[in-house]
Amino acid sequence: MSTITHSSAASVLPTERGRARTIVTKTRGRPSGAITRLMGPSDLGELLKPFVFLDFFEADSSVIDKATVHPHSGIGTITVVTKGEMLFNDPKDGSGTIRYGGLEWMRAGGGVWHGDEVTAGASNSIQGFQLWVALSPELENAPSLSQFIEAQFTPGVGPARVMVGEYAGAKSPAQSPVGMTYLLVTLDPGEHWTFMPPEGHAVSFLSVANGSLMAGEVIDAGELAAFEPGEIPIAIEAGPQGATFVLGSAVPHRHDLVLGYYSVHTSAAALAAGEARIQAIRPR
Repeated sequence: MSTITHSSAASVLPTERGRARTIVTKTRGRPSGAITRLMGPSDLGELLKPFVFLDFFEADSSVIDKATVHPHSGIGTITVVTKGEMLFNDPKDGSGTIRYGGLEWMRAGGGVWHGDEVTAGASNSIQGFQLWVALSPELENAPSLSQFIEAQFTPGVGPARVMVGEYAGAKSPAQSPVGMTYLLVTLDPGEHWTFMPPEGHAVSFLSVANGSLMAGEVIDAGELAAFEPGEIPIAIEAGPQGATFVLGSAVPHRHDLVLGYYSVHTSAAALAAGEARIQAIRPR
């Protein structure tokens, strides 16, 4: 099969401009039933903050209807689907379906309870990622908000869908913090693609849902790879079955990670305020 290459001035392979971006660590995380915790704030979250948690889920769709209501504060969550679908019913966004290319963006801010806003769709199974991002002091105790964005509203740049932030002139409708980009990418077998970090985005990772790819070394389905800090482009080549993956890049989060059970804040005082708010709005 012939190799497919995206060619433009912005996609010159980094090996043609200098050395390639180095992977500093890979992990398959800690599986627990349908969910694998690929990253937490006490391990890769320190290296990759503002990205502090990444869960990969793959299960029968009925698991969505069994989700329990739970709280968060101090973070934002980004949920994307790589296979299957889920339904949402939201007072602001109405009702609809989240499939490949769609997402839920939720800013917990000063405190929120959630977990019953989505239900199983028509697919028998569901696969995807949920990413937690640490918020700045200005946003960590701000009012909460959520958005359900269907696939037709997320812009595409070559093989990438811009789920959060901006990339190559395309901007997601998600009301996420500035300085952060999150892409959902599918490459055909043997296809080449180069990620060019936006200015100031020294933090980068990717995680493969299906297939495999080469980005300096092989990254298989179910693995997360963290890249060295810096703004060197990331050259990617899909394996023989192609690849579907998420890729995050961001300006480094220059604050401490102060952890609660469902919360991440920048200080003990901010955490106490978030946890107090969670208790004040606890569902009865």
